[in-house]
Amino acid sequence: MNVSDVPDNPRRDFLRAGVSLAGVSLLGLSSIMVQANETSRKPQKPQEKDGKQGKEPEGEEIGPAEDLMREHGVLTRLLLIYDETARRLEAGARDFSPHPLKQCAELLQAFVEDYHEKLEEEFLFPRFKSANQLVDLMGTLQTQHDAGRRITETILQLTTETAFKGDRDRRKLTEALRQFIRMYLPHAAREDTVLFPAFRKLVPGAEYDSLGEKFEEKEHELFGEDGFQAIVNKVAGIEKQLDIYDLVQFTPKA
Repeated sequence: MNVSDVPDNPRRDFLRAGVSLAGVSLLGLSSIMVQANETSRKPQKPQEKDGKQGKEPEGEEIGPAEDLMREHGVLTRLLLIYDETARRLEAGARDFSPHPLKQCAELLQAFVEDYHEKLEEEFLFPRFKSANQLVDLMGTLQTQHDAGRRITETILQLTTETAFKGDRDRRKLTEALRQFIRMYLPHAAREDTVLFPAFRKLVPGAEYDSLGEKFEEKEHELFGEDGFQAIVNKVAGIEKQLDIYDLVQFTPKA
């Protein structure tokens, strides 16, 4: 039947019905498309080989250079503990225990020297040397790693109740703390602004991601499942012993 053959009023009803059906169809299609889009945006859980759902990742993966930069934040907080201890020693204070400093030096040795720096020496320094890039910087950084380990041994030897009572040992300890701080502030800053960005450009994407996974595996192997957060919590505990945890106290008064 031709639309023109339908009487006037029925023809209007026929057209309105057609428009209404078209609207319902479009709304239905729109609803389906919205649901499909929402489903595609939802994170999909990884599938294991046997078809079972694997464990959902708990956090966003970060690259090896970014991970090393984050660990420098721990180093900075340890240096602040060194600085506070040196300040008290220089002021002649004798009413505080050497134990927080000893805990700090042991943590620095385990996390910074035996883990963080070992990653740099094993995975970063050789890569730059083989590419003949930043060779002089690699030499300086390695020399400072070695010097830092010697200073840490001196600090550990002097973090005893007896050493804290003798003026000579107190001066020697203060000098060791100041040497370490003076060396590692520019050391870490140069790595953050020169070494790590250059490493990111030097290593291809797939290999770069693989290194990030290796770093994380090593971190969990040495420091447990909580890894980095567990170390941060230990640093916070030492800060609280020295009453320097509260960040507000460092704000200059108006």
